[in-house]
Amino acid sequence: MTTPPTVDVHAHVLLPEVEALVAGLPGRAAAKALDARRNGPAALAVNGPMVRDRVPELTDPAVRLAAMDAQGVDVQLVSPSPSHYHHWTDEETAEKLYRLANEATAAHCSAAADRLRGLGLIPLQHPAMAVRALGHALEQGLLGVEISSHAPGRELSDPAYEPFWTRAEETGAIVFLHPFGCTLDERLDRWYLSNTVGQPVENSVALSHLIFSGVLDRHPGLKLVAAHGGGCLPTHMGRADHAWATRPDARAGCAHPPSSYLRRLYFDSLVHDPHVLRELVRVAGADRVLLGSDFPFDMGTEDPVGSLRAAGLSSADFHAVRGGNASALLCKE
Repeated sequence: MTTPPTVDVHAHVLLPEVEALVAGLPGRAAAKALDARRNGPAALAVNGPMVRDRVPELTDPAVRLAAMDAQGVDVQLVSPSPSHYHHWTDEETAEKLYRLANEATAAHCSAAADRLRGLGLIPLQHPAMAVRALGHALEQGLLGVEISSHAPGRELSDPAYEPFWTRAEETGAIVFLHPFGCTLDERLDRWYLSNTVGQPVENSVALSHLIFSGVLDRHPGLKLVAAHGGGCLPTHMGRADHAWATRPDARAGCAHPPSSYLRRLYFDSLVHDPHVLRELVRVAGADRVLLGSDFPFDMGTEDPVGSLRAAGLSSADFHAVRGGNASALLCKE
């Protein structure tokens, strides 16, 4: 029996063209100030050198492929660095940005099309553009798009996104949910809490909006992949189920217990704890968990296969998560 390739669905590319596009534009300084306020000076002092040290892996396909070989990874699903979202941009700039990001990501992946598959971006802050941006990404040969957990003033449950969810479901596009920033702001501005607490919180809030609002009822065929193992939500669904069962306001938007929707979603394996990974496999199903590394950032893992092996899954589940599930997901019907 042929074993599937090892597929990492959580890997990033840095796009200098996007940053050049927004440099100096009105709103850029305020966005940087907000990012600085949310992260705090200590985190920013570490982030700059960390990213600079990884520019070759983030921009040079040859360096990326060599690193993949060292990790035992056959295929990466490459998404733009979330720092490229720039949800502060106006419609004209946002149109240029998503086109540039989609085309640059596709060009990066074309260096090794058999090993690098890509995702594009959509401007969440302008919902009316989302379907057009998704179409552009698919036209470039990308498999879908990466989105954040929210846009300013809009949650993913906002009805304005319904055309996007409909089109993503119709096309079989992958939607990769990867937060950037956290709305808890200065409460997390020390000890890198903006990431260690903020990212799991943002994942959990975004997924809860999709579940409780009925988005997943209306679009059961969505191929939605949640980064960071879905944050806190998958291992704390008992409280959500209890609320749904006892409170009419919690039950108003979705037809089934919240935990049942975990088996309609996909999750990457990047939880940094083998016990949590085992629990994620238990509650979501081994067929709904995909290998993820957050390549090449410091909050990822340099040995994604080793991290998966540490969970002690059965052989069938190990190989499903290592690559079988993702191989099926990346092959569009």
